[in-house]
Amino acid sequence: MIALAAGFGSGAMAAPVASTYLVTCGDQTCLMVRGHRGQREDAVAINGHRVAVEGGRDWRLRLPMTTLRAWSAPYARSLAIATGESAEREVSLPIGLLGHTTDLAALEVRVR
Repeated sequence: MIALAAGFGSGAMAAPVASTYLVTCGDQTCLMVRGHRGQREDAVAINGHRVAVEGGRDWRLRLPMTTLRAWSAPYARSLAIATGESAEREVSLPIGLLGHTTDLAALEVRVR
């Protein structure tokens, strides 16, 4: 009974989470998206757009920032990724990637 409960608590059944980070591709900046799919043949879609990826079950994609901006809502904080017949999963973008920056005149930090 204890061994069975320990198996469920380990997270072994959970699907791997996709990740995103910025990379350089040629003279531009791209978003590297990495993920996992059940079968090598499963299609991958980003924000509803089918994309060609590198790799097998563990895949990766370099998405140019111009394409990402065209496919995403302004100030988006995540991507919707679908693989095969699975439902879309939200994956976080790097903080502030599609947002705007605010110049701070001053920042006050207090210690309690």
